[in-house]
Amino acid sequence: MHIHYSCLAWEAGKPLVIEEVEVAPPQAMEVRLKILFTSLCHTDVYFWEAKGQTPLFPRIFGHEAGGIVESVGEGVTDLEPGDHVLPVFTGECKECRHCKSEESNMCDLLRINTDRGVMLNDGKSRFSINGQPIYHFVGTSTFSEYTVVHVGCVAKINPAAPLDKVCVLSCGISTGLGATLNVAKPGKGSTVAIFGLGAVGLAAAEGARMAGASRIIGVDLNSKRFNEAKKFGVTEFVNPKDHGKPVQEVIAEMTGGGVDRSVECTGNINAMISAYECVHDGWGVAVLVGVPNKDDAFKTHPMNVLNEKTLKGTFFGNYKPRSDLPLVVEKYMNKELQLEKFITHEVPFSEINKAFDYMLRGDSLRCVIRMDA
Repeated sequence: MHIHYSCLAWEAGKPLVIEEVEVAPPQAMEVRLKILFTSLCHTDVYFWEAKGQTPLFPRIFGHEAGGIVESVGEGVTDLEPGDHVLPVFTGECKECRHCKSEESNMCDLLRINTDRGVMLNDGKSRFSINGQPIYHFVGTSTFSEYTVVHVGCVAKINPAAPLDKVCVLSCGISTGLGATLNVAKPGKGSTVAIFGLGAVGLAAAEGARMAGASRIIGVDLNSKRFNEAKKFGVTEFVNPKDHGKPVQEVIAEMTGGGVDRSVECTGNINAMISAYECVHDGWGVAVLVGVPNKDDAFKTHPMNVLNEKTLKGTFFGNYKPRSDLPLVVEKYMNKELQLEKFITHEVPFSEINKAFDYMLRGDSLRCVIRMDA
């Protein structure tokens, strides 16, 4: 057993507490990672507040991170101690029908499971305090100096990549970026609407900028976000509250019938419908990224479909974690993708609760937490 510091959520919504935690060695097909940098994503806050599914406490949150392999369990052949890696909340077993399909990244074995707080191998946790198990979170639990992760949820990356920057690629930034580049696929000179200008929406805008879109229209209820959004290529801004008609009609008027592509990053059902209805007939494609409430229903007139407006969805930007994330890191390394502008704050591990405060106040895109401090 290793004894290390981890940041525990003992109960919903209460400040996290740094405790000495025993981290067991990795078992078959598992690796133990030394986390060097982790960042806070809204999903951590959502489940910490216990707004998600089944509340499970005590728990170690965290799922956006960068680190180094410390040890490997039996059967692990493609990772070794010293490798630089990004742990990911979803996985790629490389064996199931989804992993073998070029069209899917929704691994049957390792797809995200927010209810499971234990390892797949034996149904037990690798974290404990004096024998009391501490639950895992989405298979990663990166708010810890050391964590144990299934090998299929670990992307091996270029060791020259700065982990304090590329750690943000292990969740939200890749989700938005891939929604645009892999699913919407806007052509050079096209028009793109982005609904929701948080970190994921701005990553979607960054994707549109990288693809050479001529107009990127940001849609958000908070007009203060527009200035920040300009850094990510957003050229125009629409606040639905400023108009007496549905925002899809406003966008259609601005663009001569609709945008070529739209990406929805809010999870609000009305924004989803607007994002679909604002694309141009004949070729328009809308991509849904935001996670809806469980009782939501998507309603639109079937003529929109018959008029050749396409609706798509995406999970983690259609990236396969092990196969594709290393290539996204290379986009950063060759300066095609800019990550610095997503990182608005940095705090030492001892001040992790500040990261939650920044996120709850709404003035943080990504707060990177340095684990060695």
